[in-house]
Amino acid sequence: MVREIKTNSRMRDCWDALNFVCCFEFWRMAVFWTLALVRSYLELSSRAFFYRIPHFYPRCSPPTLTSISETKAPTRPLCIITGATSGLGAASAHALSREGFYVVLAGRSSHLLSKTVEEIKKQDADAHLKAFQVDLSCFQSIINFKNAFERWLSNSNMHPSVQVLINNAGIFATSCRFTSEGYDQMMGTNYIGAFALTNLLLPLLRSSPVPSRIVNVTSFTHQCVSCTQVDEETLVGKYFSRSKQYRCAHIYEYSKFCLLLFSYELHRQLYLNDESHKVSVLYVFLNAVDPGFVETNIMREVPSYLSQLALMVIRLLGLLQSPENGVESIVDATLAPPEASGEYFFGGRGRTVNSSELSYDPELAEKLWTSSYKLFMKSQLVSKDVS
Repeated sequence: MVREIKTNSRMRDCWDALNFVCCFEFWRMAVFWTLALVRSYLELSSRAFFYRIPHFYPRCSPPTLTSISETKAPTRPLCIITGATSGLGAASAHALSREGFYVVLAGRSSHLLSKTVEEIKKQDADAHLKAFQVDLSCFQSIINFKNAFERWLSNSNMHPSVQVLINNAGIFATSCRFTSEGYDQMMGTNYIGAFALTNLLLPLLRSSPVPSRIVNVTSFTHQCVSCTQVDEETLVGKYFSRSKQYRCAHIYEYSKFCLLLFSYELHRQLYLNDESHKVSVLYVFLNAVDPGFVETNIMREVPSYLSQLALMVIRLLGLLQSPENGVESIVDATLAPPEASGEYFFGGRGRTVNSSELSYDPELAEKLWTSSYKLFMKSQLVSKDVS
């Protein structure tokens, strides 16, 4: 009986893998994504070889903050990491707690959050950690997280501000699913949720007594995007749903492209264009991060035979990284000096490269901001009605 169940399970896995191989999305991932990854590494190598001057930023020490209570010792800077239950998010929490941050872990699973906190505590008993459950694809959940976080912060002895926000949460879905707001779940999690959370936490980032920073974790797959539509219908996924087959690769690329375009636009607004902000308060610096191909569970919805084959091929090319190695770019961007704002970190050791030409289009970025903000305001109104 057990043998029969295992046989049926294997046959089902083989059939799923065969169906996935026959769709265009698989070949787009297999060919385009591999070429995009190789291109990024080639640019990294060419910069060092042709220019002779590697473009990198050294890491700075995390700043210390004065406690609200004058009798207390200085407190640690506070860092929020989304998607902190596994993979790069968990690795970032490990790394930045060692650097001296008070790390707030945000993720969908309370069980996995507790497990991550326990693992970090085993390695470092002095780590300062706090976990909050949040689903980035649900605006009401983001609002609840923001309110719970502010209550916790007001009851602590820390400064009522945030020093670092790392938008790391992301999913890769192979089937069409919609959020409670009617958004494609992949777009909601990978981009719209990050946009909403950043805007909700921006007052806390701007009130920091030391320069604060936003780090958006994007992907080399953004290079495959040629679509210049950034209207509301496209952002919520309706444009892609016109196809009979779920365009999982296209939507993932597009979500990461939007996150990158948003990064550059926010950098322009906060760091370059806002002269009054430069005079009145400290800067909010913003960087984008591309960790490369990291061995995480993000491809868990891809048939196991194919995901294992992909990992084997990338490993043979020497481009596969563990989360512990892949997180280096995130730490680089977090601890980069103040002049490193609006950069695209890739390859570790503080190195940066150029993202796609389309991602630097300021007019497209402004249109994206306008469309995203309209969705953000609509979500706020719906949230108030529900409350």
